[in-house]
This record gives sequence, structure tokens and C-alpha cells, in this order.
Amino acid sequence: MVHVLSSRVLLRPTDPDRSRAFYGEALGLPVYREFGTGPERGTVYFLGGGFLELSGRGDAPPAPGMQLWLQVADVRAAYEEVSARGVEVLRPPQREPWGLDEMWISDPDGVRIAVVEVPADHPLRFRP
Repeated sequence: MVHVLSSRVLLRPTDPDRSRAFYGEALGLPVYREFGTGPERGTVYFLGGGFLELSGRGDAPPAPGMQLWLQVADVRAAYEEVSARGVEVLRPPQREPWGLDEMWISDPDGVRIAVVEVPADHPLRFRP
């Protein structure tokens, strides 16, 4: 097996400045690093245990099946924060049948983003 040292999700947004404003300002993701110059420069954001890189420019939005899953400590607080910043919420937080509290938002290119809170009593919190 290949020994993976690091990984990241790579997006080629149709409008890089608009996407940087969404991920960096509206969602408030901290910047890990930036590289290059101009509107198509690369920006890598921290995503908890992973990274999200926006670089270059795509001719079309990402594939319709492309989705992000972001775990947060408090999904209702995240809802209030992103709503106040003008992020369109596709679905406000609710408890799912599988026990997670989820809300759904979308980035400027239509990438659907699940913002998830794992409740304290959920099995994902426990190791066998």
C-alpha cells in the first residue's frame, strides 16, 4: 500500500476570487498556505484533519456528486455564524435518522457542504 503522508481536496473554482471570499470570509476557514500570484493563485485552507486547496480556474463547476463533509463542535452556532455572513443555507440543522446533527450549505459553484455535529452520545464518539 502507498504510504500517504498528507491529503487535501482540490477544487478548481469557476470564479477563484468569489470562492476565496466564500471559504475564507463567509466560512472563516483559516489559511494554511498561499502560493502563486493573481486571481488564480492557490490558497490552501485548514479543514480540521485535512486541507482544501482552491487553485487555478475551472471551465465548469466540479462534478455534481462532489460534496464536502465538515465536522464542527456546535452546528447550531455554525448556522448562526454563516447565516449572519450571508451564506445561503440549503437546510438548517436537524437531527438525522442516523443520529448526527446536520445542516447543508453550498459553495458558489454549487458544491454541497454538510456541516455536521456528532452528539456526545453518538457511537462515532466511542471506540470499541
